[in-house]
Amino acid sequence: MDNHSPNPSLEGLVENIREWAKELGFSQVGITNIDLNEHEQYLKKWLKQGYHGNMQYMNRAFPNRAKPKDLIPETCRIISVRMDYSTPEANNAKALSNPKKAFISRYALGRDYHKTVRKRLSVLAKLISEKIKRGNYRAFVDSAPILERAIAEKAGLGWIAKNSMLINEQAGSWFFLGEIYTDLPLPEDTPKRDKHCGTCTACLEKCPTNAFVKPFVLDARKCISYLTIENKGPIEESLRTLIGNRIFGCDDCQLVCPWNKFAVPTQEDDFKPRHKLNDLDLVEAFLWDEETFLRKTSGSAIRRIGYILWLRNLAVALGNAPTSEEILNALKVRLNFPSTLVREHVEWALTQHNIRETKNSKMSQ
Repeated sequence: MDNHSPNPSLEGLVENIREWAKELGFSQVGITNIDLNEHEQYLKKWLKQGYHGNMQYMNRAFPNRAKPKDLIPETCRIISVRMDYSTPEANNAKALSNPKKAFISRYALGRDYHKTVRKRLSVLAKLISEKIKRGNYRAFVDSAPILERAIAEKAGLGWIAKNSMLINEQAGSWFFLGEIYTDLPLPEDTPKRDKHCGTCTACLEKCPTNAFVKPFVLDARKCISYLTIENKGPIEESLRTLIGNRIFGCDDCQLVCPWNKFAVPTQEDDFKPRHKLNDLDLVEAFLWDEETFLRKTSGSAIRRIGYILWLRNLAVALGNAPTSEEILNALKVRLNFPSTLVREHVEWALTQHNIRETKNSKMSQ
């Protein structure tokens, strides 16, 4: 990476940025200004409806999220990047079809993306700084109150689709986003103004919990990703049976998206599945002690939910699994678990099996 050319023009610098980004493993780079007013109004309305659930940090950080200058005062441009993460080994749709297996969202099967993407972004920011010899740069990866999809759309990386994901016509939606805030007035890219979802509603129809209020509007309180990751309390009983075997996140709306036939497999080893998390038996995972959980999820985004929520989610999945002696025995092992939250979901799971057994018994008479 040659970063010693003196006094480059900003146009030339942008070309350097694209080259460096590609060498660092990023799939695409876009540059935009900081006017997010349109998206600010959408977010304000969304929060007012209470669709964020108990994610109170979204309310608290609202001004910073919608106004980049409130977060970093000198900011005038945002460099937006994306990095593909799907791997052939992931194939988590296979796990979804087997109720005895644990389904984990594809993005979480490998190394925690925050670490990988942030490290590369920091290198990119350093290269820019060394090249231009001026300017300030601050890198973010889902770690601050930032409207990253809105920024990426304005930077031309894709459009925010009916399922609220960012879709790129050449890469689908299996990618991470990251940003660099800077006070350098770089040339802007053309925003993605057209949404290419057409009349397709596959993502809305596929959602297991019917979490979409309408196209482009997600009620996070019903979203399985929210329920299994962001929600720290009991999972609403009416939604538990709909969760199936999804124990960390949900990819259904992406798995059925036609645009993902264009998804580009990542070359990053960091994003390849670890510890066979793409082929994990529910009972085995439920019987892990905390030490095993920490070891198996080391360096993974999964560790963020902690051992208690891991068991809560698995209890729900086991309650939805076909009844077997192995599953019943595993659930009974946790009946006296110290956590009230875990016990509640274990008891619910056992009740589900009792209900099914009673129903099957009556039908066989």
